[in-house]
Amino acid sequence: MRRPFMTSPAQLESLEGQQYLVLRPTRAVSDVYRAEQRSALGRMDAPHPHTEHVTLRAFHEPKRREELLALIREWAVAQRPIEVVAEAVDVFPAPWQVVILRLRRTPSLVSAYANLSEALEGTDLRRLDERSTEDWTFHLSVIYAKTLAPAAWTELSHKSRRSLSSRPAETISEAELVWYEDGAEHSEVIPFGLRSFR
Repeated sequence: MRRPFMTSPAQLESLEGQQYLVLRPTRAVSDVYRAEQRSALGRMDAPHPHTEHVTLRAFHEPKRREELLALIREWAVAQRPIEVVAEAVDVFPAPWQVVILRLRRTPSLVSAYANLSEALEGTDLRRLDERSTEDWTFHLSVIYAKTLAPAAWTELSHKSRRSLSSRPAETISEAELVWYEDGAEHSEVIPFGLRSFR
């Protein structure tokens, strides 16, 4: 059964009207992610995703969700399975203050992001925090520590950052569009390489 990404009323309210295209690891990368999150939450109580996910894009298109879905479904038809490899526990520094599981820039992951950029190029769909393929850090957010004082954040980031010797990997063959509407989380799973007949 699908577990929601966000559950607290405050998180849901802050995400109202937004949409996220994500990959959801379920095996080796998922296992290391959950272990890292348990460890981080053992050191501090902080907001965090309730399900591991790799965000490929964020949008704010509450009135054009069907248009957005149509574009993503078309992108997914030509998309091959994506290899994700966890390479390090890292951080996004202040002002974001997020502990992350950083992913290797595998050819399939970079290609998926670049192909999506190309598909979006001729549209006016509103993207949030969009970066070029070269500038995007592929990752899974572990905890959000934005409210930590500078000294506490420095300590947490030093204790968190390290390379992973095992390099857990898995292949993902579907994406998920998650959207927030009327105080609730909704989603649609979109398999790669299949044309929908909706």
